[in-house]
Amino acid sequence: FMLFFAVFLGFVAENIREHQVEISRELEYVKSLTEDLNDDVHNLDSMIAFEQTGIEQLDTLIDLLDDAALAKQNGDEIYYVARQGPREYPFPVNSRTLDQLKSSGGFLLIRNVEASNQVINYYNQYSPVKLLENNYSLEFDDYKRVAAKIFDSEILRRQENNASEIMRSHDNPSLLSYDTNLLKELSFHVVQMNGSRRSRLGMFQAQKAKAVQLKLYLQKEYHLENE
Repeated sequence: FMLFFAVFLGFVAENIREHQVEISRELEYVKSLTEDLNDDVHNLDSMIAFEQTGIEQLDTLIDLLDDAALAKQNGDEIYYVARQGPREYPFPVNSRTLDQLKSSGGFLLIRNVEASNQVINYYNQYSPVKLLENNYSLEFDDYKRVAAKIFDSEILRRQENNASEIMRSHDNPSLLSYDTNLLKELSFHVVQMNGSRRSRLGMFQAQKAKAVQLKLYLQKEYHLENE
């Protein structure tokens, strides 16, 4: 009987130890997730500001393209916004911890089903952002095909400095063409791109709110408020 009791106690102790290890691993994963969310909020703030600036620049480009006389008078500005405004970058979502959870089966450690569902739902929201990025790339290709007939490549290269930044000209450079139909065609593509950027901006703003909400939820559920 004593031997059986000793084996039983050993079995119970081992289960308790494994349970504590799992709780510790779950907590580490959740802490790591909140760090990833912090990174996302920081990156989303940068992308929101970037999109807002790009939208303003594309608005300016549309105004200048819709009036050939204005375009002739504002060569410095039109060359700058035509080069800078369309620039776009993919959002660097931090999915480090999520990838670890998926590859190691770590989601089984997240005993809080609601927390697990919220995490998965949060990252699923990035799929539409990626689709919009792909759509924007196609719109940008259409823009470049028409822009090549309007903007002088020598002037575009002159705008670049050694740090690969785009600088404004200061000599009111001329366009290759002021043909109204050609300018209108380019303006159409800019309008399409600007619409995509406005949609992307809205997605980023909504995703930032979700990142903050999810972080607060995890902190509350796992008592991480002071960590």
